[in-house]
Amino acid sequence: MKVDVLLGLQWGDEGKGKVVDVLTPRYDMIARFQGGPNAGHTLEFNNHKHILHNIPSGIFRDDKLNIITNGVVLDPIVFKREIDALEAMGIDLTKNLWISKKAHLIIPTHRILDAASEAAKGKSKIGSTLKGIGPTYMDKTGRNGLRVGDLELDFIKKYEALKKKHKQLLTIYDYEYNLDEEKLFFEGIEVIKKFNRVDAEYEVNRYLEEDKSILAEGAQGTLLDIDFGSYPFVTSSNTICAGACTGMGVAPSAIGEVYGIFKAYCTRVGSGPFPSELHGEDGEHLRELGKEFGSTTGRPRRCGWLDLVALKYSLMLNGVTQLIMTKTDVLDTFETIKIATAYSINGELTDRFPYDMEADIKPIYTEMSGWKTDLTSVRTKDLFPKELNDYIRFLEKELKVPVKYVSVGPDREQIIEM
Repeated sequence: MKVDVLLGLQWGDEGKGKVVDVLTPRYDMIARFQGGPNAGHTLEFNNHKHILHNIPSGIFRDDKLNIITNGVVLDPIVFKREIDALEAMGIDLTKNLWISKKAHLIIPTHRILDAASEAAKGKSKIGSTLKGIGPTYMDKTGRNGLRVGDLELDFIKKYEALKKKHKQLLTIYDYEYNLDEEKLFFEGIEVIKKFNRVDAEYEVNRYLEEDKSILAEGAQGTLLDIDFGSYPFVTSSNTICAGACTGMGVAPSAIGEVYGIFKAYCTRVGSGPFPSELHGEDGEHLRELGKEFGSTTGRPRRCGWLDLVALKYSLMLNGVTQLIMTKTDVLDTFETIKIATAYSINGELTDRFPYDMEADIKPIYTEMSGWKTDLTSVRTKDLFPKELNDYIRFLEKELKVPVKYVSVGPDREQIIEM
């Protein structure tokens, strides 16, 4: 059996949580392989909205095992808050949620360092979610990190040493702070202790050897990858398919299907380049229709037309085998829909995602007729309007990858298999 990977192809917020929830019945294990509580995976069913930050999106299927693997950075405060909310709904996750001993912990001073560093950047800030993600990964690569497995060792001593280091670092910033969250942190640690803490790489590979199916859930999006995204306006982990191997401890040969999720248009939260961004009334209209506000930060998302230059780049990096298009219904009312198929950079046309994203990039658009149809009640592809089918066929021809699913609304019932 192989590990199937599901990841975002844009700047995040593509709808990964909902799709994981829909696909989960086909799998035995759901594994989050990178990122931290900067993710906000939204699921809607039975007229309720659920937003998950640390926990894999398969947790609402109680017969499936969910695992937070070594590539994730875990915030005990956020984790406790999520667990408390789920327990209030009568959901007990202690049996079907495991945590890797090698997952790194976000401590309160990580968040303070994140905020102090971002404030010091002034106008050049990168748009951090201020969740302490970057400083935690910095400690991981700097070999100073605190891990879940340390709970079984001299945890307090290691915690105090890391906090001391952070306080020394904070002296270089003119930034006032307090450690009021420390009490909440240790309450969260006690919650983590209730869960099965495992050598996740062994458990994942054991499942494969037993011919059980695994779905790897990515966070953020390909264009935010630390190596291949729009640097420096990126996240601190590898969001691409290769990150599933290092984030879970599986060999590249273990990867099977790669599901790539993209919106029928583009969005981005925070700072950074965005070639197809719509400014003014059109951008506001798209944001209003799509309810484009960050599920983690609440910040308004920047909106623009679908960018095939960026999308083809993401397909190349990830080896995507199946495409999933979300938020298709948001374009229901548009008379004309535009798709960026090339860039003009200093007067020269290119179909490559450039190194210098700060250059004067002008997208070259192909225009298509909108479908002017309410898709939210459509449940079979046979009822798709001709214009939507034309849109899908155009994308498949350009991208050379089939569109396997189309989402026409936020609920788990509003996703249609092609």
